[in-house]
Amino acid sequence: MSLLDVIFNRASVRRYRKEPVPEKVLMNILEAGRRAPSAMNAQPWHFIVVTDAKIKKELSRRRWAGFLKDAAFIVVGCGEKDKKWATVDVAIALQNMVLAAEAQGLGSCWVGDFDESAIKNLLNIPDNLKVVALVSFGYPAEKPAPRPKKSLEEIVHYNMF
Repeated sequence: MSLLDVIFNRASVRRYRKEPVPEKVLMNILEAGRRAPSAMNAQPWHFIVVTDAKIKKELSRRRWAGFLKDAAFIVVGCGEKDKKWATVDVAIALQNMVLAAEAQGLGSCWVGDFDESAIKNLLNIPDNLKVVALVSFGYPAEKPAPRPKKSLEEIVHYNMF
């Protein structure tokens, strides 16, 4: 599968098979995040890999996130508050992870609507970090089609708006 195939065919997965992810696959995903570009190479990211069933269940109690309990693992991406581009850098790293997962046959789903203080308390995240996003990962029990996107003519402007 080419990189463009991975990008063009990826869709959010919210149903996962009860199948463990091999350590090598997990390490490839984390390594893809570690190698992401970062403003001034600050690398202001920290990633919490959640595999514990009790913690996944607690994260899934939010009205929108019931599927998290069934994921093989969840990556909680955090950024250092004192770094100007931390949110962007963490998002880029998480996107690298999503693409690495797709290339290895895993599904994923971004979660951005969450109670940051509850997650910080649950996972013992220090005050100097902000939670940017959560991403669930696992072998898909569904393969949704990519969602429709706006045409290039609607979103691309050359030289000026």
